[in-house]
Amino acid sequence: MTADRKFGERLRRIEAVRAEAGHRLRVRWTDGPEAEIDFRPFLRRRAFRALADERAFEQVRVGDWGHSVEWPSGVEAGADSLWLETLSATGHEDARTFLDWRQRHGLSLTEAAKALGLSRRIVAYYSSGEKPVPRHVLLACLGWEVASGVGPAETEVEEARELMPA
Repeated sequence: MTADRKFGERLRRIEAVRAEAGHRLRVRWTDGPEAEIDFRPFLRRRAFRALADERAFEQVRVGDWGHSVEWPSGVEAGADSLWLETLSATGHEDARTFLDWRQRHGLSLTEAAKALGLSRRIVAYYSSGEKPVPRHVLLACLGWEVASGVGPAETEVEEARELMPA
């Protein structure tokens, strides 16, 4: 896997994490962004159920090299998942949708640029949240799925409907 194959372009690392009331995590990334993430949706998954107890949840710490957060019980959440949540929490839902599309299909910056007729640089900007992802690009992602025969999941169809004018 080349550096271009890494979905986030550069490896995002977590610098600090703190548990907040209501199963929320305050996450600070090494490249600056900080966000409060609602961790309650994670608790529905079997792997995270042990964290339903607030005292267990409060014991969160940054994992080795900042690539995850972890708890003494052995529960761990990866930086990639937390980055997607950070994009949403910081008002970059468009970037989250775009990056999620790339991840679902294993597309590098170069491959996504080629698929959409964009420059590699603009794909990097969209993936990081540095520039807003235009609605027509998100619709092109959906069209690419249909044309490629991989078809969108029902959740992506619903997201696309939200992008359409009333």
